[in-house]
Amino acid sequence: MTRQSIDRRQFLKCLGAAVAGAALPRSVSGAPRPAGKPNIIVIFCDDLGYGDIGCFGAEKHHTPNLDRMAAEGRKLTSFYVSSGVCTPSRSSLMTGCYPRRVNMHQNEDGLCVLFPVNQRGLHPSEITLAEVLKGQGYATACIGKWHLGDQRPFLPTRQGFDYYFGIPYSNDMGTRQGPGRPPLPLLRNEEVIEAPAEQTTLTRRYTDEVIQFMRRNKDKPFFVYLPHTMPHNPVHASDEFRDSSDNGRYGDCVEEIDWSAGQIFAALKALDLDDKTLVLFTSDNGAAKRWGGGNGPLRGWKGSTWEGGMREPCIVRWPGKIPAGTVCDEMTSTMDLMPTFAALAGTTAPTDRIIDGKDIWPLMASQAGAQSPHEVFYYYQMDQLQAVRSGRWKLHLALKPKKRNWGKPEPSAPLQLFDLKADLGEQTNVAKKHPDVVKRLLALAEKARDDLGDTGRPGKNQRPAGFVEKPVPLKMAAR
Repeated sequence: MTRQSIDRRQFLKCLGAAVAGAALPRSVSGAPRPAGKPNIIVIFCDDLGYGDIGCFGAEKHHTPNLDRMAAEGRKLTSFYVSSGVCTPSRSSLMTGCYPRRVNMHQNEDGLCVLFPVNQRGLHPSEITLAEVLKGQGYATACIGKWHLGDQRPFLPTRQGFDYYFGIPYSNDMGTRQGPGRPPLPLLRNEEVIEAPAEQTTLTRRYTDEVIQFMRRNKDKPFFVYLPHTMPHNPVHASDEFRDSSDNGRYGDCVEEIDWSAGQIFAALKALDLDDKTLVLFTSDNGAAKRWGGGNGPLRGWKGSTWEGGMREPCIVRWPGKIPAGTVCDEMTSTMDLMPTFAALAGTTAPTDRIIDGKDIWPLMASQAGAQSPHEVFYYYQMDQLQAVRSGRWKLHLALKPKKRNWGKPEPSAPLQLFDLKADLGEQTNVAKKHPDVVKRLLALAEKARDDLGDTGRPGKNQRPAGFVEKPVPLKMAAR
């Protein structure tokens, strides 16, 4: 990858933001928009599985607030993230693009996520969802885990957020300390205020910070991005929730996340903002196999390109605008949030670059005849294209070798075709029965290789990640 200067591209970023801010709202379906700009809250869990909340089938976790959210809103049951691990998944939510598009599919050492004091981060020339909404007059806050670069040019406050409170990467990345591995830092804006962060209180403190930000900005539209630290391992819960669930520490922190959602909904009602606010709840990837989570009927775990690694529980709620107690099984993804929220705010996603996401408001609003705007969805493991979905069909490509989490190789993988409507658990290979489908999906895979690339093959429409020559650890200032 060409190491381009961050400062040299700032003008392009400003120009792109101006273009996005000047654009007019337009849905791909021409569907009408609700009047006014809604407040938007995205609750983004870390390693929460498809089957980890009650309304998606959990039996060990008590999640009454999220279950009520589903009863009052809409479940999206074919909702995908772009990766089975943290960093690339989060880059797609922020940019509306596949991770390979913005070169956030791995770090500079070829590992599948960013680590403390890495040189790479989300390029400041990328236009984030926060910047698009900020251009429309929104107050913006990121409260929680960032994981798109811990160097100053990559922090949330440099990527469109007015306010940041949280940790810059995963909560297990401060346990082995040494050169280049500082104690896990907790930041307020760009200042380290605690190191190591007291993890047992993080969910509660994040919740308090969200509510305080809502109160401060109740008279203007706001965007809150709440990427929870939990239930990523090592799992932590506050004293009030510790040892309270039927599923150990993992269940404790899931139930505290549910409590957090309930507190946020209560605050929206108290501030008379409930019917003015769209709230979306989901996770960054599937549950990990060994830590207590569950992906329900889906095959596979965190880090894989099976459904259990990349299909996530998703609930969206906006009283009076999103029909209560409904379900949508059309194919959607976190990449769609950028263009969808942009349109609701009165603008569009950036028009000066490729954005992979689509406007899915017609699906959220359950408009008659609305269908997925995506012909295809691509499953990448780091730099390797591993599977393709189109409609009900998912094709796992024949690979030798096949990469798995952290880039470790598997000897080979056969070509397998699954009918996800009839076989959600990906158990029965029907490739021999449907050679025409296989041929069509192989052609779509080749389009991805040309556009986004594949192992050993750059894509013609990739953009660079950000890069700093001499990264430094985030540390508390001497007092």
